[in-house]
Amino acid sequence: MTDKPTALDLPMVNPLPASTQKYFDACKEKLGIIPNVLQAYAFDIDKLNAFTGFYNDVMLSQSGLSKLEREMIAVVVSSINKCFYCLTAHGAAVRELSENPALGEQLVMNYRSANLNARHKAMLDFAALMTESSHRIEETDRDKLRAVGFSDRDIWDISAVAGFFNMTNRVASATDMIPNPEYHPQSR
Repeated sequence: MTDKPTALDLPMVNPLPASTQKYFDACKEKLGIIPNVLQAYAFDIDKLNAFTGFYNDVMLSQSGLSKLEREMIAVVVSSINKCFYCLTAHGAAVRELSENPALGEQLVMNYRSANLNARHKAMLDFAALMTESSHRIEETDRDKLRAVGFSDRDIWDISAVAGFFNMTNRVASATDMIPNPEYHPQSR
């Protein structure tokens, strides 16, 4: 395994701007690591800030979706796209947030095998449809989400999370982004 976060030769800005260093220090304190995705983007601070701004918006901002639901979407999208980095990192998050290692593994392998409630099944079916063939989405697909209690704002948020991970999966795969080894044993 390499010390580089990707297969590309794009070294981090050195020294990091004070605000970026503060963010990395906060990650290290809270998570025990600086996620490789952040280190990968740190070759260009503007790109790093754009990435973290969008990530924080879709994954951490006020929403009708719980943090676990957003992580579940991330894992299902990443499973369809076979993104090693995101399956590793977000699979660990699902295991931790759900306190159910089996659920995390089921979502990684095949979410349809998990014992999901109607809300989560509809949400993940929509994220899968969006990932596999978004051009086929019709009003009936949004109606299925409404029928299990999702608001139109929630549907927007489901779409934003799925869209974000479809983009990041492709970047991570194209650059051979390597997940931090610390993710593998977490919450098992």
